[in-house]
Amino acid sequence: MGLFGKKKSHSEAGQVDMGRLPRHIAIIMDGNGRWAKQRGLPRTAGHKVGAETFRKIATYCKDLGVEYLTVYAFSTENWKRPADEVGVIMGLLKQYMLEAIDSMERDQIRLRFLGDLSAISPELQALVDRTNEISSHIHGFQANVCLNYGGRDEILHAARRFAQDCTRGEAVPEDLTEEGFSSYLYSAGIPDPELIIRTSGEERLSGFLLWQCAYSEFYFCDTLWPDFDSRALDQAIIAYQSRDRRFGGVK
Repeated sequence: MGLFGKKKSHSEAGQVDMGRLPRHIAIIMDGNGRWAKQRGLPRTAGHKVGAETFRKIATYCKDLGVEYLTVYAFSTENWKRPADEVGVIMGLLKQYMLEAIDSMERDQIRLRFLGDLSAISPELQALVDRTNEISSHIHGFQANVCLNYGGRDEILHAARRFAQDCTRGEAVPEDLTEEGFSSYLYSAGIPDPELIIRTSGEERLSGFLLWQCAYSEFYFCDTLWPDFDSRALDQAIIAYQSRDRRFGGVK
């Protein structure tokens, strides 16, 4: 089976309203280290199981009919972790990119990486370029992986790009709109997430999609990421569908 295989939906129980699915779900995949510690395993073991969880959840989102899934894989602050742990995470990313390259066209999966990719190895950068090339002629579900990503860093990066365009006479500050600024973000062209999930019991964004989350619904659960499954995702979607989304207005 490729990176994204076929799985049956658990939604047939009728709890999830298939007509009101969020178009874009974003997830802070938290708890790999604690999951491993609870089992007397090294933290790296948790990351390996967590990578498999990502594959399963991405498959499930695709099968449900969700159009976009964005996951927080590696933040700009994660370089502070032990070198062996960082090495394992980068190794897992390489493994899954290689699998994706072999299966993306067959499974009609687009894969996009968001973040400052200049800091990752040339080998990984080349794999990112290859997945971008394949994705450019695929239409369908898109998985976005935030790699060396920070929300503040993204906004600063966008502001610098806009300033450069102004310096070149290609943009005018007075004409800048929210939509126009969004086009300078790493996530340009991707709709904002309607639902943001964080696992492991923590209740903060940790710099995730700070611009894009303005009207997102948040869902926090105690489940550690390696234990997060399709039923847990169903519960998050059900909670999202119970919200009254007014976008600042009155209903």
